[in-house]
Amino acid sequence: MSSEISVYEKQLIHEIEETPHEYLPNLLQIVRLFRESVVVKSAEDSFRQGWKEALAGETRPVSELWDGIDAE
Repeated sequence: MSSEISVYEKQLIHEIEETPHEYLPNLLQIVRLFRESVVVKSAEDSFRQGWKEALAGETRPVSELWDGIDAE
């Protein structure tokens, strides 16, 4: 299995190298968001992160939470 990971790592590195430098911050954000979405945190860790964000003022008004979502 490690050889499969190595192949994927090489492909990822190649794609990163082919990405124009001005888009690297966006690519980094995509990769981080993906990783965070597939790694399940414990409820305690999730609460601690949310609490830390709330204390730091990293919040959004409830009225904005559904912006851009087409929920019928």
